Amino acid sequence: MCTMFSANLYAKKQESTQRVETLSHSIEQDVINWRHHFHQNPELSNREFKTAKYISDHLNKLGLEVQTGIAHTGVVAILDSGKPGPVVALRADIDALPITERAEVPFASTVTTQYNGKEVGVMHACGHDTHAAMLMGVAEILVKMKGELKGKVKFIFQPAEEGAPAGESGGAELMVKEGVLKSPDVDVIFGIHINSQTDVGTIKYRSGGIMAAVDPFKITIKGKQSHGAYPWLSVDPIVTSAQIIMGLQTIVSRELKLIDNAAVISVGSIHGGNRSNIIPEEVELVGTIRTLNSDMRTHILEAVRRKATSIAQSMNAEVDVKLPDGFNYPVTYNDPKLMDEMLPTLVKTAGSDNIKLVNAVMGAEDFSFFQKEVPGLYLFVGGKTKETPESEAPGHHTPDFVIDDAGLKLGVQVMSNLTLDYMNKTSK
Repeated sequence: MCTMFSANLYAKKQESTQRVETLSHSIEQDVINWRHHFHQNPELSNREFKTAKYISDHLNKLGLEVQTGIAHTGVVAILDSGKPGPVVALRADIDALPITERAEVPFASTVTTQYNGKEVGVMHACGHDTHAAMLMGVAEILVKMKGELKGKVKFIFQPAEEGAPAGESGGAELMVKEGVLKSPDVDVIFGIHINSQTDVGTIKYRSGGIMAAVDPFKITIKGKQSHGAYPWLSVDPIVTSAQIIMGLQTIVSRELKLIDNAAVISVGSIHGGNRSNIIPEEVELVGTIRTLNSDMRTHILEAVRRKATSIAQSMNAEVDVKLPDGFNYPVTYNDPKLMDEMLPTLVKTAGSDNIKLVNAVMGAEDFSFFQKEVPGLYLFVGGKTKETPESEAPGHHTPDFVIDDAGLKLGVQVMSNLTLDYMNKTSK
């Protein structure tokens, strides 16, 4: 009887997968059109008003229970199967970047806006336009397959993944604070990111940390100003800052067990002084910390403060360490048990030859705030035409960033299949 039950369950899964394939093919052009609309009409973080309306209009047409204005401009919709089962959340980010587009595509952005007091172009230079369009497609497919669902699906269209404007809150962290994972309580969450340097048809995955925690920092060194010809009259914050920078590098190279996980401490800008013959009173260092596990993160946060303080004291300087400075994200952490359970879904969706286990990357994602609360998986889906060498494919956050529309269909399929398979696994 167990064998017969397993056979029947396998047959149902195969039928479900085939239906997802058929439906995704039938709406593929719609998904592409939605993506082109978003690309031509990009909006910056916490300003995604038209984007949110476009999304909510679609979700309302599908007959879903829709909420708007979450975390400023977020949209959430709930699909209730009417049957008992888990609550599966699916997330897409929707904001664009202050970048002027150079990519030669017929749907290129010509939008400009004010950002930090400057006139800038606005562009979907990280693929959030594809994420929003794909999740709209997933919603349409799962509505049509409602009879095969068990439980509820919560569609989360998240603003401000790239970081809220100065002085504002936003993104996944604010969504969590506003209760997006509650009422109904989410059991699991899935998210994907298109990748411009990965072949169309490919899914990349990793168990555990797949993207780094990010902790920006600011170190202000205060000394005593003097004429450059008489340095003995000064407390030199420039020399002190140089020693602090070098000292920070020894945290990673001498204090961390790097065979377990990578870590990065980078100083990205130095501000101090205005003439060759004046030793200034103050220097400011601004940088970022990237880590892939919580223990390393805790160690580095303590060590940066310790190194900066000790070196400054040895130079008779004062120091102020602001850490974190502004936004900070946890590790994007794929629950190992969940990854093992759902790996067969990735294989059946894309084929075993197209599922790639990858090393973690030091970029960061605020999807991690959702994963702090509930088990979740974050995956990369290919968006590069196979004819383009990886070395020639423009990177994310660049003016030449481009995605092959052919990659969207797989994203729709994998999110749909993850939802259906998880519901069936947990509702036996």
